[in-house]
Amino acid sequence: MRPAWQGRPTIALRVAKGIALLVVTLLVLFPLWTVVATSISSPELVTANGGYVIWPSDLSLDAYGEILGGGIVTRALLVSAGVTIIGTALSLVATIGLAYGLARPQLFGGRPILLLVMFTFLFPPSMIPLFLIVKGTGLFDTFSALVLPFLVNVFNLVVMRGFFQSVPAELLEAARIDGAGEFRILLRVVLPLSKAVVAVIGLFYAVAYWNRFFEAIIYFNDQSKWPIGTVLRQYVTQGAQLADSSVSESASANAPQSIQMAVVVLATLPIVCLYPFVQRYFVKGVLTGAVKA
Repeated sequence: MRPAWQGRPTIALRVAKGIALLVVTLLVLFPLWTVVATSISSPELVTANGGYVIWPSDLSLDAYGEILGGGIVTRALLVSAGVTIIGTALSLVATIGLAYGLARPQLFGGRPILLLVMFTFLFPPSMIPLFLIVKGTGLFDTFSALVLPFLVNVFNLVVMRGFFQSVPAELLEAARIDGAGEFRILLRVVLPLSKAVVAVIGLFYAVAYWNRFFEAIIYFNDQSKWPIGTVLRQYVTQGAQLADSSVSESASANAPQSIQMAVVVLATLPIVCLYPFVQRYFVKGVLTGAVKA
C-alpha cells in the first residue's frame, strides 16, 4: 500500500486546493489592482471613494503626465535606469570572471580566495565602515557609490560558480587541445551553455540595483541624483514632498493618492515586465548552480 502522500488526492481535496490557490491569488492581486486603478482614475472619482479606487469607471492619465513632466520623478527614473543597466553589466562581467576562475581546480590560491569571498558573505560590512570606504575612495555623491561597493554578490557568485563546475570537463579539454585559451573557452564554450544562469543572475542584479534606495540617502547630498526607490520612499511612504519636485499637492489638479500610486506603478513596472522573459530560466539556472555549489 502506498503512503498517503503518494496516493491520488480525492476530488474534495483537489477542490479545496483550487479554492485555496484562488484565494491566495486574489489576496496578492487585489492590492496591485487597487494601486493601478487608483493611479488611472480621475481626481473626482478618487475623492468620492475616499482615496482608493477598486473599479476605475472614469479613466484619467493626468497623474502620469504630471509626474513625468520633467520633475524629480522623471530624473529618478533615468537615474535608476542608468544605474541598473550599467551596474548589471559590470556585475555580470565581474561575477562571471571571478566565478569561472574559482570553478577551475587548477587555479593557484583558488581555495583561499573562495574562503575569503565566503567570509564576506558570513560577515558583511556594516553601514559605518562601508560609508568610510565610500567617503575615502572619493565615491561620495557620485553614481559609482550605488554600483562599485555592490559589484559582486556572494550568493550570485556561488550559484554561478556551481553552474560552471557542472560544465563537462571533456568540452574544456577538447577546446584546450584545439589551442583555445581560458578567455576563449569562457566566451565560446562556457557562456553559450550558461545562458540560463546568466539570465537569472542578471535579473537578480537588475532587481537589486533598481530597488536600491537606502544607500542614496546616505551617499548623496543632492536630491536630483536620487533613484526612483529613494523618491518612492520619501514621497509615498513618508508622504513628504521633495525640495524641487514638480508635483505639488497644493497646486496639483490630481488627487495626491493618484500621484502616489502612479509613482508606485512606475517604480514597479520595469521589473515586472522583465520577469516573464527570464522566468523559464529560473529552475535550471538557480537549482543547478545551488546543487553544485
